Amino acid sequence: MFKLRTSRTRLAGVAATAVLAALSLTACGDGTGAKNEGAARSTSTNSSSNVVPAGSVASPHPGGSASATASTVSQSTSGSTGSGSTTARSKRTVRTPAPKVPAPSTKPVTCEGSNTRTVAAPLTRPVNHMLLTVTNTGNRTCYLYGYPAVQFTDAQSVPPVIEASKPQAVVTLQPGESGYASVSLSATDGSGTDGRTVKSLAVHFFGRSMSGSVGAAAHPSLPAKGVYIDDSLEVSYWQQSMDDALGW
Repeated sequence: MFKLRTSRTRLAGVAATAVLAALSLTACGDGTGAKNEGAARSTSTNSSSNVVPAGSVASPHPGGSASATASTVSQSTSGSTGSGSTTARSKRTVRTPAPKVPAPSTKPVTCEGSNTRTVAAPLTRPVNHMLLTVTNTGNRTCYLYGYPAVQFTDAQSVPPVIEASKPQAVVTLQPGESGYASVSLSATDGSGTDGRTVKSLAVHFFGRSMSGSVGAAAHPSLPAKGVYIDDSLEVSYWQQSMDDALGW
């Protein structure tokens, strides 16, 4: 009985020893054991926790992605450039029109002192006569209506016209052309009265209606010694040619 108990006791001790050895091997293994496996899990977990998904990277531009912001900037820049280009194009195409210079009128006007030059020349033939020559100095045709209304010195009225000298048409002067009239200064036979010497002359021009003078008067010079006139003073109508004027 003692031996059996001793054998059982030994057997139990051997079994216990084997269990303890197995537990010890499980705990240590190749030197890393359960501790290494746990460290690997910990390292893996830590590595996973440090990896951030690509989609969750924060954009440096709040409220939108980097590409969207870049696109917006590009569009804004493009729009700004387009606007500048449009403004520059507008500046190139907008031109201030040059003021229009009205074309000179070709409508005929009345001959008068401001658009003509008048010369008074005493004649030897016919005697006691003077020739008036009026030249158009303007750039438009002018009409010499009627006859010259002459005033010597301080005369208060104009002398009468020789009705027989009236031409068939109004004398028309193109620029540079001249018209003529003769002035009978005094009676050749001495029958005139109120004779006197005058040294100044004003020539007035009638308008189409012949109701009065128009425009400026002409003031042709007379010889320094003056001219002699009397109350027989009279004038011819304006004539287109000098020969027609000298016939009166």
